[in-house]
Amino acid sequence: MTENDKAAKKIKITDPKLGLEKATSWCAYQERCQQEVRDKLYEWGLWPDAVENIISELITQNFLNEERFAKAYAGGKFRIKKWGRVKIKLELKKRKISDYCIKKGLKEIEEDDYRLTLMKVITEYSKKVKEKHPLKRKYRIVNYALSRGFEQDLIWEALGN
Repeated sequence: MTENDKAAKKIKITDPKLGLEKATSWCAYQERCQQEVRDKLYEWGLWPDAVENIISELITQNFLNEERFAKAYAGGKFRIKKWGRVKIKLELKKRKISDYCIKKGLKEIEEDDYRLTLMKVITEYSKKVKEKHPLKRKYRIVNYALSRGFEQDLIWEALGN
């Protein structure tokens, strides 16, 4: 399939009513943020005025709710992917979620569960690390936990330093 065939297969929507209908079902499928919906509407070929009108209509009908999205996103990434608060916050910022909604979303994570998950992440990774030298080993474990989005002070605390 050539590039022209792919471009020809992409369906463009010019009718705002049809765009609203499709966006409604797309948002009903799972929580979305405004930026994801905006990008999708532009991808479908709608004009800027229509895009903003559709987004405001989705908000009015409660299909779009940034706070609800932030809570669902933070909770899901923490429980399923075992991400730390730092990584979750960065990803929410990337999606242009307000600081207020980010704080609300991060409150969904219980402190005890968070520390327990950090310990599990460290323990599981420790089993995989082949490094024998204790300092290099600890360095690798700390870097891994940092890459998962956990805070440095909590990591050191979990490692007993």
